[in-house]
Amino acid sequence: MKAIRVERTGGPEALRLTDVPSPVPAEGQVRVRVEAAGLNFIDVYQRTGLYPVPLPATPGLEGAGTVLALGPDVKGLAIGDRVAWANAPGSYAEEVVAPVERLVKVPAGVDGRAAAAVLLQGMTAHYLVETVYPLEPGDACLVHAAAGGVGLLLVQMAKRKGARVFATVSTEEKATLARRAGADSVILYTQQDFAAEVNRLTGGRGVEVVYDSVGQSTFDKGFECLALRGTMALFGQSSGVVPPVSPSALAKGSFFLTRPTLFHYTADRASLERRAGDVLGQVAAGELEVRIGRTFPLAAAAEAHRALEGRQTTGKVLLIP
Repeated sequence: MKAIRVERTGGPEALRLTDVPSPVPAEGQVRVRVEAAGLNFIDVYQRTGLYPVPLPATPGLEGAGTVLALGPDVKGLAIGDRVAWANAPGSYAEEVVAPVERLVKVPAGVDGRAAAAVLLQGMTAHYLVETVYPLEPGDACLVHAAAGGVGLLLVQMAKRKGARVFATVSTEEKATLARRAGADSVILYTQQDFAAEVNRLTGGRGVEVVYDSVGQSTFDKGFECLALRGTMALFGQSSGVVPPVSPSALAKGSFFLTRPTLFHYTADRASLERRAGDVLGQVAAGELEVRIGRTFPLAAAAEAHRALEGRQTTGKVLLIP
């Protein structure tokens, strides 16, 4: 089969299409034909070595497809079932082997590309608004990179919770997408000081929570947006790693700081099924819009990474084997 391989860390050029043996499922594993694989910034971090993984490696954690074969002692799935996953390494390939406990069935009414596009980023948005800082009606939140894959889903879920949503984007095109998703106020951070705007629009009160996937370029100023006892949820670093923070920096407003990751919020099967069920159920019911911004053939993985890193994309980016 064809797969993308990384022999040594580096730029997008490190992603090479290669012929590799089809994987054989071991005990508790399932072999799946990949219909679509989702791109995420964690793939970039692993490719560059920021998040080290053993090499050579096939990137990709997220996708959707059809069960081809079952390993020994697999229960709950059958050949031909449609499944999706958010934590199965090696997803940039025509086929992938995944532990059965990491797979979820795709409900009727959700196509494979939508499932691949929404699961990882949708569950990320879900744990942020439901658990990291559980939004209540009337709360205010700031969503950075609001026209990205997670951002558009975060805006929609926050509005469903009854929150007032402030969104930052870089262009007018992205501002239109954020407004369409439900953002109450959209701030072009390339033209405006987002902290000053948030404080102006809230009468100096600030927001209960900042959801920050950008990191280095937004982090410090984000604290200026927080209300007393507000929460800074740093869940990504697309602009670079945030330098160390002194605990005394939080004393200005008795702030809370957390650096959550999806895999800790789906660590047990019950949490995974609940979050995946909520997200895919909302898609099936037409309550959550999934925007697939661009698709690339598997062989163009390097081009896809360049587009993602260059902030030339909106919504979700998919690789299609």
